[in-house]
Amino acid sequence: MVDGYGRVIDYLRVSVTDRCNLRCIYCMPEEGVRPAGRHEILSYEEITELAGVLARLGIRSIRLTGGEPLVRSKLFLLVKMLKQVPGIERVTLTTNGVLLEKAMGELAEAGIDGINISLDTLNAEVYEQITRRTGLRSVLRGIRSAMGYPDIPLKINCVPMGIPGQDAAAVAGLAKDQAIHVRFIEMMPIGQGKQFTPKKEKGLLEELQLRYGKCEACEEELGNGPGHYYSFPGFAGKIGFISPVSHQFCGSCNRIRLTAQGFLKTCLQYEEGADLRRLLRAGAGAEELFRAAEDAIRRKPECHRFGREPGHGGETHMMSQIGG
Repeated sequence: MVDGYGRVIDYLRVSVTDRCNLRCIYCMPEEGVRPAGRHEILSYEEITELAGVLARLGIRSIRLTGGEPLVRSKLFLLVKMLKQVPGIERVTLTTNGVLLEKAMGELAEAGIDGINISLDTLNAEVYEQITRRTGLRSVLRGIRSAMGYPDIPLKINCVPMGIPGQDAAAVAGLAKDQAIHVRFIEMMPIGQGKQFTPKKEKGLLEELQLRYGKCEACEEELGNGPGHYYSFPGFAGKIGFISPVSHQFCGSCNRIRLTAQGFLKTCLQYEEGADLRRLLRAGAGAEELFRAAEDAIRRKPECHRFGREPGHGGETHMMSQIGG
C-alpha cells in the first residue's frame, strides 16, 4: 500500500484499550479520562478481522498498545489470533511493564515477536511523581522476566522531561551489561504533553557521552520504527532516539493506527481517517472495509506540524485514547 505521497504503509499500531493502571503526567489527567464502555471497544475477533483486511493492503507488522494493553484480559489470545493472519509477519507489544512478569510466559508461548517497556526513571520517588502510582519494582521484575526470553527483542522507551532526579542517563545504563536497546522518545505536544517542554536530543546525547564515553552512529536497522541508534563503548545494547518534533521523519512514515474504538487514524496529529468499527458493525463486507481503509491511507496527511504552527493542534484526544 502506497499513500498519496509515495510512502509504503506496512506498520499498524493497534490500541486494544484506552484504560491504564498508571496516570502518567504527560499522558492522562490525575483523575483519568472516561473510559469507553465494553461495547465500544473492538473485540479480539473484530481486531483480527480488520487486521486481515489491512494485511491485504500491505500491513506486515502490528504493534499492540493502549492505554495499557495488559489490563485487557488474556491478551495472549489476541497475539495468537493475529499471528495466524495471512500476511502478518510480526506482532509486538508496548507495555508499561507493571503486569508483564505474570503475562510474559503466555505472550512468549503465543509467539510475541518483541516487547517494548515504557520506563522514564529508575528513581522510585520520581517514578511515583511521573506515574502517580507505585510500581517500579513490578516493572523491573517484568524486565527481568522478559530477559528470560533472549530470542524476543526487548527495548526500553524513556520520555526525558528534565524532572529533577529523573536521571535519564541512568535508564540508558540498562543497555550497558544487557542486550537491551534503550530509546529516548521526545515529548509530543498532544493532550497532557502540551504542558511540557521536550528535552532535546542534542543535549541528552551530550549528557550520555559525558557519562559513558564517545558514541558512534549505528547504521543497523533495529525495528520497524523511525528510531536512529548509537553504540556506546562497552555497551551490550544500543541507545536510540525518536524525535518526531525536532527531527521530523514524516517523509518516511510507514505507519497507521487503529484505536480501541475502531477508528483508523492515519496521522498522530490529525483526526482524519475512517471509522471501521461503524462499517464493520453495520455489516460491511471485506471489500467495503478494504476500500474504506485504502481511501483513508491514500489521504494520509503529508506531515504533522507540531512546533511549526502555534495553536495548530488538530488532535483533541488524550494519548491514551489514541493509542501510544
